[in-house]
Amino acid sequence: MATRLTDAERASLTQTLPGWSLVEGHEAIARNFQFRDFNEAWGFMNRVALLAESQNHHPDWSNVWNRVRIELSTHDAGGLTGNDVKLAKAIDALLT
Repeated sequence: MATRLTDAERASLTQTLPGWSLVEGHEAIARNFQFRDFNEAWGFMNRVALLAESQNHHPDWSNVWNRVRIELSTHDAGGLTGNDVKLAKAIDALLT
């Protein structure tokens, strides 16, 4: 099982992962993405889905037309772990 991040590691995440924020009241990180239209948002979600499946680490997410919200937390560890950081960095790399 993955080890939860320390308080100091969690506090530094917003510097390590620009664009991501800590979720208040829940040990998770989240990021909102906006695209030109639904097709572009859906294409992004497909790429994230393949990435998440390859890492066996799946996000909580939602989609409304051109917007996608992704929230990451390691459920079986009860909070944030290195798995979440790794997936967030990989998701960000899809945008470059």
